[in-house]
Amino acid sequence: MSGGKLLVRGARQAVLVCRAGERALRGEDMKTLASLEQDGDNGVSLVVGSNGLIEAVGHDADIQEKYGSTKFDRVIDAAGMSVLPGLIDGHTHPVWAGDRVHEFAMKLAGATYMEVHKAGGGINFTVEHTRGASEDELYTLFRDRLLRMVRAGTTLVECKSGYGLEVETEMKMLKVIQRAKRELPIEISSTFCGAHSVPRGSTMEQATDDVINVQLPRLQDLMKSGDLEVDNIDVFCEKGVFDVPSTRRILQAGVDAGLAINFHGDELHPMNSAELGAELKARAISHLEEISDAGIKAMADSGSVAVILPTTAYILRLTPPPARKMIDSGVVVALGSDFNPNAFCLSMPMTMHLACVNFRMSMNEALAAATINAAASVGRAETHGSLEVGKVGDLVIIDAPRWEHLIYQLAGHDHLIKYVVKKGEVIHSAT
Repeated sequence: MSGGKLLVRGARQAVLVCRAGERALRGEDMKTLASLEQDGDNGVSLVVGSNGLIEAVGHDADIQEKYGSTKFDRVIDAAGMSVLPGLIDGHTHPVWAGDRVHEFAMKLAGATYMEVHKAGGGINFTVEHTRGASEDELYTLFRDRLLRMVRAGTTLVECKSGYGLEVETEMKMLKVIQRAKRELPIEISSTFCGAHSVPRGSTMEQATDDVINVQLPRLQDLMKSGDLEVDNIDVFCEKGVFDVPSTRRILQAGVDAGLAINFHGDELHPMNSAELGAELKARAISHLEEISDAGIKAMADSGSVAVILPTTAYILRLTPPPARKMIDSGVVVALGSDFNPNAFCLSMPMTMHLACVNFRMSMNEALAAATINAAASVGRAETHGSLEVGKVGDLVIIDAPRWEHLIYQLAGHDHLIKYVVKKGEVIHSAT
């Protein structure tokens, strides 16, 4: 046979996640994930072809019979180890300069998110530093963060702009993301978030008009010229930021520009964002700590993905989103790290751990939310998020007899993860 890119053999366990090409898992289906276990001395093998796609998953003996004469670029002996799909981070803000470590003390002393914001901190502090940074400076910071995500098992990540709030810096941030798409091994779904906050000196109405009439047209020009590839449109729909009518205007303008809706909603106050997103057929809505029962039903009916963010609720001491109610009601639930200067977490294993402990999700539900459902949140569930034939060969291989150790061993991913694989290429190895 012709050559292949990667053979993983001898694994104790492979977590396939999906059984039959599901594009998302809901409710009871999240509780029991498809897996393949070692049978006596017959371990589990996985083959990634020269095109970077999974060709076969099965027991060693069956794979050896079919691929015994195939030359592989790389062979990994995974004896005693577990193989999972590459992790997918459904919500991040990773392009910025100027950390906010000083604000952490304020929050520990009891300051709320909006109190920090009104005191000149929060998003506006980061905006000032990001506007002053060069494209190269931002890229250097961004590159380091993405590579740390890779070492924690992330192979696909959603990345937002949003610390410019004016056209030049927003486009600068998106160009930094585009450069990372070209140069780094991690895969990115990029999001335009020019409506992340109302800039100092502007009203909500002025900011809304600027996003629609200045920023989006420039973005469209750069997309038409091939300088940018942007996937999603985001708005921070929140009391004191962008209200529902303004959010609707911006999201619709984004859709008209060819972008998918993936926005912040119902985080600090009940805004009926979930109902709005369901009406507009949003691909995903994030946060949802204050979602209503009607919003839950609307999202379950529409199929919009709920991207919930355990680090944010943890750090800001917010009431957690009703994850159990959402899952039990049939909402597609995904996870994101919400990496940003306010919630400095680059680790999806840590995010999954917090989801289990604080949101009362099971480990199976957390893994589904960090793989196939997170893939659905960025429109890539047909190609990512599970170990199935024909899907992209993105893998995490951990040195443990069961995959659950990745969640169970709190902050232990640096010891557990032996290989991270992207399209059949090893992009991180601990050996």
